[in-house]
Amino acid sequence: MLAAAALALLVTVALALTRAALGPSVFDRLQACSTVGTCAMLLLAVLGFLGGRPEFLDIALVYGLLNVIGVIAVLKFFLQRDAKKPGQKRLSEDAKS
Repeated sequence: MLAAAALALLVTVALALTRAALGPSVFDRLQACSTVGTCAMLLLAVLGFLGGRPEFLDIALVYGLLNVIGVIAVLKFFLQRDAKKPGQKRLSEDAKS
């Protein structure tokens, strides 16, 4: 059963990498990369359980935290970059109207 879960995670990673390559916007690509990171974290945990290596769970948790911090940092970068472009509304202005 765990081997089937690992195979399903690999299929999910393949589909997310396809979305990252074909994504129409930066945010779609970022979401796909976040999905790849989450699946990699789950795959580490499953492989650690299958191999009887409980330290893989610690590595998976650290990897998941780094994934979240990385996504927040990249989102903040792109939001600030888009806010500095002249002639465009900021996201907060769109919400008000």
